[in-house]
Amino acid sequence: MNPLKYSANRLQNQDLKLFWHLIQLGFQQQFSYRAANLAGLMTNFFFGLLRASVMIALYAARTDVAGMSLQDAVTFTAFSQAIIAYLSLFNWWRVMLAVYSGEIASELLKPTNYFTFWLAQDIGRAIAHFLTRGLTIMAAYALFFKITVPQTVGQWLALAVTLVLSLLVSFGWRFLINLTAFWTPDARGIGRIAFGLSWFLSGFMMPLRFFPDWFVRLCHLTPFPAMVNTLLEVYLGLLEGRALLGALAQQVLWVIALFALCQLVMRAGVRKLVIQGG
Repeated sequence: MNPLKYSANRLQNQDLKLFWHLIQLGFQQQFSYRAANLAGLMTNFFFGLLRASVMIALYAARTDVAGMSLQDAVTFTAFSQAIIAYLSLFNWWRVMLAVYSGEIASELLKPTNYFTFWLAQDIGRAIAHFLTRGLTIMAAYALFFKITVPQTVGQWLALAVTLVLSLLVSFGWRFLINLTAFWTPDARGIGRIAFGLSWFLSGFMMPLRFFPDWFVRLCHLTPFPAMVNTLLEVYLGLLEGRALLGALAQQVLWVIALFALCQLVMRAGVRKLVIQGG
């Protein structure tokens, strides 16, 4: 056997084992904060019920709005609340805090790419939140309302794919925002603006199909619909055929673009840190 090929395969296996170990670490860490998770679950469910009430009032005597039934609209509020923790839609400051505390110096010495190091942990975190908060919220909603559920195997498969892609888009965006810490003494202000912007342009606050076409086109110039709106519409079965394939392709393109941009910005930030002796 070619010794170079053997060495390359061995290194690749080691990288995969490390990546899997970091996923497990991110998963396990979430169970260290049981009280916080329970509080977050109750908060998400409570505000979800309020949002469902708003939808019911909005529809009034209508049976359909922009191709969505009242049942779809209520399910939209349920599923959007269920993915808050999974996609970490409200905040995520892990890299930012590492920069300010100086921990990034030791983290950069770890035997893995810094971006990959955090990606693996975020995947573990997301899986934990999906199982403990996402599924729980959907089950609790089903006790109060009749909600929409994917009806075909193809829809379930498309949902599984878009769940992964949505998480990757979300992580790329969050990581990029955190990298601003290299250039500003308090990047949380930038982060709050960025997160707030994403709530409105992603279709989280209200389905994008409820808005005028010009606003929807504007939203699709950003990665936000690929983060939330696509996921919600796939779950509700509103995307089929070419429209579904196009939405998934758009998600893939945003993942590639955000990941590449993160690597470029991270290199520039680390270079700045080293030059300044940080």
